[in-house]
Amino acid sequence: MRTLFVFFLLLAIKVASRIFYRHEVVWVGDVPADRWHGLRLVALLNHTSLFELLYLGDAPLTLLWAIARRGVIPAAQKTIDRPLVGLLYRLVACQVVPISRERDQTWSDLLGSIRSDGVVVMAPEGRMMRETGLDATGRQMTIRGGIADVLRALGSGGMLIAYSGGLHHVQVPGRWPRIFRTVRLRLERVDIAAYVKTLGEGRDPDAFKRAVKDDLQRRRDLYCT
Repeated sequence: MRTLFVFFLLLAIKVASRIFYRHEVVWVGDVPADRWHGLRLVALLNHTSLFELLYLGDAPLTLLWAIARRGVIPAAQKTIDRPLVGLLYRLVACQVVPISRERDQTWSDLLGSIRSDGVVVMAPEGRMMRETGLDATGRQMTIRGGIADVLRALGSGGMLIAYSGGLHHVQVPGRWPRIFRTVRLRLERVDIAAYVKTLGEGRDPDAFKRAVKDDLQRRRDLYCT
């Protein structure tokens, strides 16, 4: 029952997004023939707004169904605790796992919740950019190392990197949203096994995390425009 409810909720968001917003999607490099098949991880870079659910307007029904049936989304505890937004975010995947911003039991719970066929959807920066270009505490936005743990836990399959063009023109955190804007997204598919081998072969876990953070930050700065 939850699977169907989540799927139709995601479908409703997709339809509303296509009605009220224009979408521009570009693939990095050639469009892969298997771009939506076998995805295990969707990583959204340039996290600027909780309205990033609008990007569901660019997702095929097969991906929506995968998220509804076997999707895992880590969500900040403070987002989940919000009265209305929190309720919505609790219902956008098969499993929504509240996490703190510490390396504590909540992160272990997330890694332990990933099924052998699970699809993880996450924002690797771990926090949201404000209108200043910084996070809520005034720090530069950087990739955090948690995604390296997820990549190792998954081991294989496809990673879809979604490069957000930013949504402050749609909704600045803490303000009302605007409609009839253009939302821009670049997409890139990466093979997880090859990616882990390239960045992690012969390295200890900390070195692998640094390599992943550096690589994704380079990609974010190059393609999130």
